[in-house]
Amino acid sequence: MPKLPGNSPLLDRHGHALTSLAAINRLDTPEKEAIYGGLLPGRLLQLLQLDSGTLCNPANERLVQVIAPEGLSFARIEVRARPEDTDVVFFAELSDTQFHQMELAFCIICDPSAPRFAVDVNEAGAVNYFSSNGRNLPEELRAMQAGLFPHQTRRGLRMFGEFFALAERLTDRLGMEMIVAEPLSYDNAIRYEGYGFDYLTGKRLMLEIDREFQPGGKLYRRLDSSSPFRMPGMELTVRGRSWAIHDGILDEPWDEIHIYKMIGVDAGLNTFPSRQSEEQH
Repeated sequence: MPKLPGNSPLLDRHGHALTSLAAINRLDTPEKEAIYGGLLPGRLLQLLQLDSGTLCNPANERLVQVIAPEGLSFARIEVRARPEDTDVVFFAELSDTQFHQMELAFCIICDPSAPRFAVDVNEAGAVNYFSSNGRNLPEELRAMQAGLFPHQTRRGLRMFGEFFALAERLTDRLGMEMIVAEPLSYDNAIRYEGYGFDYLTGKRLMLEIDREFQPGGKLYRRLDSSSPFRMPGMELTVRGRSWAIHDGILDEPWDEIHIYKMIGVDAGLNTFPSRQSEEQH
């Protein structure tokens, strides 16, 4: 049974309980898309003037694409400001795990009116797959100076909290007790902590990062002005630390960080308690 107040089991139109994304994906397209469309934050619908029923704007243009093939246990939701746009405003990918958990594989929510920074391609213009295929240092520097975090092509819309609350409620309605994720960067991990996540793996590294960024620590000493991403003072903010880690300041790669949240439970974790506040999200 669902654990969140006011929540009820998810049923199809015949009254049968749905307990997985695979079960949702077997539904007829309108019913399936109505469920996944329910994950879109209300403020996003307002921003793009989307009808919550049709997922179209006043010009009757379909701006939402739901990719949830029958026979598979994942769903991808893409929202664009205009049908012809390459960039998305909202992108989320969810999947079932073999242990009946929800995996939040990916989420992007960005401001389509904000300046774009080409941090998603290398300096030769090829897609860099989150910097695994080279970086674009000039664009990264511009993005950092504009207040963005690593991997952000545009500033965010500060809607992740609204989306996550909807995703947690859907997970609960499916009878799942846990959401798992893999933070792409240090700032992602810190942000997830704020939403009640704990670590399956990686807590040791997060605590070590905080310790070694303190005055006298090895990461603190490596903020030696040797690059724009390793400037003194960057240890004070999540953004500064995240760019330094993105620049390779750690002794080990940022990898194998796995987090989880039990439905309705806040782990109360904060591995960077002394951080300075920042405006950009």
